[in-house]
Amino acid sequence: ATDFDHAAPDYNRHAHEIWADLRGRCPVATTERYGGTWLPVTAADVSRIAYDTAHFTSRGGVVSTDEVTDPAPIGGAPPITSDPPFHHHARRLMLPPFAPKQIDPWHDDVRQLCTDLIDQMGEADVVDAAVQYAQHIPVDVIARMLGFPREDAPKFRGFVHEVLENVNKPSAHREAAFGALDAYLDAQIDDHIANPRDDLTGFLLNATIFDQPLVREHVRGTISLLLIAGIDTTWSAIGSSLWHLASSPSDLARLSSEPDLWPTAIEELLRVYAPVTMARKVAVSHDFNGCPMQEDDWVLLPFPAYNLDPAEFDRADEVVLDREVNRHAAFGLGIHRCIGSNLARLELRVAVETFVARFPRFELADPAAVRWSVGQIRGPRELPVRILERS
Repeated sequence: ATDFDHAAPDYNRHAHEIWADLRGRCPVATTERYGGTWLPVTAADVSRIAYDTAHFTSRGGVVSTDEVTDPAPIGGAPPITSDPPFHHHARRLMLPPFAPKQIDPWHDDVRQLCTDLIDQMGEADVVDAAVQYAQHIPVDVIARMLGFPREDAPKFRGFVHEVLENVNKPSAHREAAFGALDAYLDAQIDDHIANPRDDLTGFLLNATIFDQPLVREHVRGTISLLLIAGIDTTWSAIGSSLWHLASSPSDLARLSSEPDLWPTAIEELLRVYAPVTMARKVAVSHDFNGCPMQEDDWVLLPFPAYNLDPAEFDRADEVVLDREVNRHAAFGLGIHRCIGSNLARLELRVAVETFVARFPRFELADPAAVRWSVGQIRGPRELPVRILERS
C-alpha cells in the first residue's frame, strides 16, 4: 500500500495528496524500486535526515538506476554530492559568486528577458506559460553566467531531461547520457582554457582548494550542478507559481491590485510549490523510527512535504499570500541548503511579477492538458493558459 515511484507520470501531479495520505498512516514509506528506497514525509523526519551526515551520505543525490561510484567526500557534483569535512571547503568556494551583491545586478537583465519572451507570444489567446516562458528564463541566465553559448539552450534542456527525469531508464542509457553531458562540459572547459574570460567557468578554473587548483573532475562536476539544478529548479518554481495563479483567480486579483504583497507572496509560493526533493544514501545500516535502513539504500528527502506538514505550518495546505512567519524549507535544510537561493528568488519574483503585470487576468486553458515533470524536481512542463486581460 505504500509502494511509490517518483518517476511515474502521475506522481508529481498528485504529490501533495500522496504525501498527505502517507503522513497520516505511514510517515516513512518504502519501496523495492531502485534497489530499495525510503520516503519520509513529515517535517521532523525530513529535517532529522537532512542534518544527519553520520548516517546518511550525500554522494547520491538523484534516485535512479545508476550505480553510484563517485566516492565521498567529493562526489560527482560538488558541493551537493560532498560529505564533511570536504563539503565545507567546496561550498565556501561557491558562496562569493552567489552573494547578493553579485546577483542583484541581474535584475534588469532578467526583467528584459521576461519582457522579450512575452512580446514573442504576440496576441495569441492561449499561450504555454511553461514552454514559451518559464523554461527559457533560467536557461538563459545560467548560460550567460557560465559563459556558454546561449544558442545551446535546447541542449541544456535535454541534459536536464536525461539526468533528472529519465531516472528509470536502463543503466546503459544513463551512462550514455552522462557521457554526452561530460563531453559537452569538457569542450566548454577547454574553450575557456584556450580563451580565458570573466565568468563562472573562468572563476572555477582559477579557484583553489587547499592551495591547489581544482581538479578537472571538480570543475566539471560543479558546472554540471549549476547547469542542471540551476535550470530545472527555477523553471519549475516559476511554472508552479503561474499554475497556482491561473487556478486561483482571487489570489491573482490580489497580486494585481496589492503590489505590497509580492515579498510575502513569493515566499508563500516557494513554500507550497517548493520544487526540490533531494536524496541521500544510507551510509551505515541502522534503525530509523523502526525502519531497518540498510547501507546503500536510497532515501528521498521531499522538502515540499516538510513545507506542507500541519505540524510545522498553520493552514499548511493553503496558499496564504500575506503569511508573515514562513520559515520554509524550499531551499533545503542542513549543510546543502541551496547556494543559489538569491538568484532563484530574483528570477522567480521578476518572472511572475512581469507575467502578471502584462496579463492581470489569465486562467488554465485546459486543466487536463497540464503536464507535470517526473522525478525529483516538481513543476509543470506544459502549461496552456488563456489570456483574459492584457495591459
